Amino acid sequence: MPNLTTRVFDAEIMDDFTLPDAEIAPVLEGLGKVNSWFGGHKNLVNDLKKFPVKNGYTVSDWGCGGGDSLIAIAKWASQNQMELQLNGVDAAPAAVKFARQASEGFSNISYIQADVINEVGKVPEHDIIISSLFTHHFDDENWIRLIQNMYSKARKGIIITDLHRHWVLYYAVIFITHVLTRNKMVRVDGPLSVKRSFKRAELLTLLKKAQIDNFNLTWNWPFRWTLVIYKS
Repeated sequence: MPNLTTRVFDAEIMDDFTLPDAEIAPVLEGLGKVNSWFGGHKNLVNDLKKFPVKNGYTVSDWGCGGGDSLIAIAKWASQNQMELQLNGVDAAPAAVKFARQASEGFSNISYIQADVINEVGKVPEHDIIISSLFTHHFDDENWIRLIQNMYSKARKGIIITDLHRHWVLYYAVIFITHVLTRNKMVRVDGPLSVKRSFKRAELLTLLKKAQIDNFNLTWNWPFRWTLVIYKS
């Protein structure tokens, strides 16, 4: 059994922003499908509804990857006759290119290529900032910087979902990735993502260090945390 006592900070293959389109595109497509199959999109929409998101709001997805979360939100908003302006932010050029192609036909979705740690000045303010399965990519120091950057750019609040580090999830991810794909990046990064993710006490400690005190942290199946930070 792996040692899951503390977070590891080994880089994932996907953290290489120079990856060519041919390598990252199938991974982003697969992640979008997994997020849909395992309820990630549905949970994120429910979180927005409970926040609540309102007609005319702007929503920014940091670490947007292939844009699948924004597309799911756009479809839900359209079905409910709600006008939202949606923006995705990612540091990887290949991810932004893929997301723009995937979002063709959605006039209310746009994208920015930016490093949300060091280039946050490129990102405009939005009513709500969301992030799905992204924050585990950062060590503790940069996690704190990320949350503070989000807080400075969100007018209303922040919704973050990420993984709960647990041996059940670790072995489940190994099984799923070996059944569904032969892609090396997926098979390596999937279990590593779990080892880089969080336990409740760690998140509470990080939030205290980031001087964030108005929040709600809940656990959701399958082994995910939802962190909602309120500004107003």
